[in-house]
Amino acid sequence: MSRERKYAMIIDTRRCVGCSACVFACKTENQVPEGFCRDWVVSITKGSFPNLSLVNRSERCQHCEDAPCVSNCPTEASHYQGDGTVQIDRDLCTGCKACMAACPYDARYIHPDGFADKCSFCSHRIKAGLATTACTQVCPTSALKLVDLNSNDGQAEALLRGREVKIDKPHAGTKPKLLWLL
Repeated sequence: MSRERKYAMIIDTRRCVGCSACVFACKTENQVPEGFCRDWVVSITKGSFPNLSLVNRSERCQHCEDAPCVSNCPTEASHYQGDGTVQIDRDLCTGCKACMAACPYDARYIHPDGFADKCSFCSHRIKAGLATTACTQVCPTSALKLVDLNSNDGQAEALLRGREVKIDKPHAGTKPKLLWLL
C-alpha cells in the first residue's frame, strides 16, 4: 500500500550563505516576471555588539496544512494538492487578492497576467518524476531539501535529528511545512 505524499522543505540555516542561487533558479524555472519573486533570502542579525551572528533564511510559500489562502479563496483557485502542497489553478484565479490578504507570510503576488502566483514546490517537476525543486537542485551548499514527511526513507528524521527547528509565525496556527534548522 502506497502512502500519500506530504512534502515539506527543510532549510539548514547553518549551511545557507545567502547567495540567492535559489531565487534565480526559481525565476528561471518558473518564468517569474521581472520585479517579482516566488522565493527570497532574508538575513537576520542576532545579538548585540560585539556578539553578533547572522542567520540567512531562504523563504517562500509555507504550504500550510491549514492554509488561510485556501479557505479564503472565493473561486477555489487556491487549493490543496494530494501531495500536501498548496497550489493555484490559474484558470480559476480572478486576481481578487483575497489569498494575499489571508496569507500571514506575504508569499504571493499578482502576476502581470492577472492571477495570483507563489512557490509551488516545483509541482511540475515532481509530476515529471524529478526528485527535486529548481531551488534545491542549484543550492551550492545543499542547505535546501525537499522531503516527503510520510516517506519511510528517514531523510526528514535524519535532517531534523538533534537540531532546533523553527517555523514562522507559529501563533498563526497554519501548520506550515517550511522548516528552518538553527
